[in-house]
Amino acid sequence: MPVSHQRAIVIGSSAGGIDALKRLVAALPGDFPAPIFIVQHVAPQYPSFLPEILVNAGNLPARHPADGESIAAPGIYVAPPDHHLLIEESHVAVKRGPKENRFRPSADALFRSAAYTYRERAIGVVLTGALTDGTSGLWTIKRLGGTTIVQDPTDALEPSMPMSALRDVQVDYTLPVAKIPEVLMAKIQEPLPSAPAPSNEELRRVQIEQAIAAGALPIDQGVFELGPPSRYACPECHGVLGRIVEGPITRFRCHTGHAYTEEAFLAGAQHASDEALAEAVTALEESAMLLEEMATRQRKQGNNGEAENFFQRARHARRLVDTLRHVVMENRVGYEKPVAST
Repeated sequence: MPVSHQRAIVIGSSAGGIDALKRLVAALPGDFPAPIFIVQHVAPQYPSFLPEILVNAGNLPARHPADGESIAAPGIYVAPPDHHLLIEESHVAVKRGPKENRFRPSADALFRSAAYTYRERAIGVVLTGALTDGTSGLWTIKRLGGTTIVQDPTDALEPSMPMSALRDVQVDYTLPVAKIPEVLMAKIQEPLPSAPAPSNEELRRVQIEQAIAAGALPIDQGVFELGPPSRYACPECHGVLGRIVEGPITRFRCHTGHAYTEEAFLAGAQHASDEALAEAVTALEESAMLLEEMATRQRKQGNNGEAENFFQRARHARRLVDTLRHVVMENRVGYEKPVAST
C-alpha cells in the first residue's frame, strides 16, 4: 500500500490533553520528518483552536485538514470537531462516521487507520484523558507491529486513558510527556522495522472498522464479521450490539456503527437511563399539576366527589415523583466514579 512517508505519529488525548500536547509539540524540531495526527476530544458545538495553540507552542505547522488532503511533513493534522480523522494511503479522510465511545473524533478510529496504512511504521501515543478511548486502537497498532507509547499515569492530569492502555496493551514505552519527544526522535531515526505480515483476517477486521468510521454502511461492510450479536442494545440507536474480543479487550459495535468499550457502554447506558428517568419525572410533575388544576375547577363548580378523585390522583403522581427523584439521586451516586466522562 503506497504511503507518502516512512512513519506516522498518531496521538490521542482528552481531559488535560491540550497542555500535554503543547509540551510535547514544543520539544519537537521544525523539520520533524514524520506527519503527526492528533485526536483531542472537544465539544462538537464549539470551534477548535488547537492548531493555532500548537503553532504558537512549537515549531511545526498545524491545521485542521480538509477531507482528501495530501499528507505532508513536517506537519500536524488535528481532527476537526465532530469529525473522525483517518489516514487513507497518502491522504487524510475527514468524516462524520458513527461515534466511538460516545465521541467523534475518536482516537481508536485514527489509530486503526494508522495501523492499517503504516503497519509496523505506525507510532501510537495515548496521553491524558478519562475512560478508555485509544486503548483498542493502540492494541491494533501493537498487533500489526507498530510502536506504542503511553503517558505515565502519574504524569497525567486525568490518568484513566493511560491506565486503560497499560492494562490491556503490551506497551513499548511508558513515559512522562517531557520524555516522549526524545523517543519519537529516536524512533524515526532508526532503520525501518520488519514485522511478520498480518493475516488477511486481521486486515479485514481493521478494514471493516475503518470503512465504518469513514461513513460506509456497517451492514454492507460486514459489521457482524467482527463478532457475534450480544444481548445488549446500543444506548444511542437501540440497534443490536455485536461483541468484539481483542485479546483482553471486550467491546461492542452496533449494526448502525456506534462502538463502545465496556466502560463506554456502561457510561452510555447510564446516560440513557438518567435521561429516561428525568423525562418520567417531568411527565409525572406535569400530570400532577394538571390534575390539581382540574380538581380545583371541579371543586369551584361544586363537584366535590369528582374534585377529590382528581386530588387523589394528583397526590399519587406527586408520590411517584418523589420516589423517582430518590432513584435518580441513588443512580447518580452509584455510578459517579465508574462513568466519569471526558
